[in-house]
Amino acid sequence: MAEQLTGLADDRALLGRTSTAERVSDILRGRIAEGFFPPGTRLSEDSIGGALGVSRNTLREAFRLLTHERLLVHELNRGVFVRVLTVEDVEDIYRTRRLVECAVVRSLGEAPYDLEALAAVVEEGAKAAREGDWKGLGTANIHFHRELVALAGSARTDELMRSVFAELRLAFHVVDDPKRLHEPYLARNRQILQALQAGDRSAAEEMLAIYLDDSLERVVDVYRRRVGEGEALL
Repeated sequence: MAEQLTGLADDRALLGRTSTAERVSDILRGRIAEGFFPPGTRLSEDSIGGALGVSRNTLREAFRLLTHERLLVHELNRGVFVRVLTVEDVEDIYRTRRLVECAVVRSLGEAPYDLEALAAVVEEGAKAAREGDWKGLGTANIHFHRELVALAGSARTDELMRSVFAELRLAFHVVDDPKRLHEPYLARNRQILQALQAGDRSAAEEMLAIYLDDSLERVVDVYRRRVGEGEALL
């Protein structure tokens, strides 16, 4: 916990003179996404508030915001914890992803599309793979889907999926072999990008739907295998 709090103290400068619960929640959301606070971790008000230099009320409001986003859970008489997803949670996340991401691709209209950001994150993933940074590749994969959603040009859709992708990271932190989970999708990201560059959104949507189904199967398999082995998902 000491190392985690030292990292949070480094984030204190981000708050500046405009310290708000929203800014604190942004910091904590990012730290949770990075695996800094893994699923099941109890978040201490005193320790985190002290590290960030914010009041208890501000921190509680930030916790409330992240609980609303399903990243944290409050347990009576025990405190606030980083949420541990169930298989049903994972299935629902992917159901939402399929509905939104495929709809975005399907509704793109006529080519050409602005794919510069999408191409950049494909290269981000390739670089992580070359360096053997498999968690970094997982992050790049999520960035790919975030940029794919951004093609809709909808701030509301971006906000919705920001929460979904943050929750998805909780599932990824349970996976004990990030290379096996993330590496196969680097090539698929590039194929989807190439289909969009060619203006073939139908092919891109079909590839994306299969991609999401396969990814769901892999993540759920890990969850069920670990439960079958009697291992707690913490």
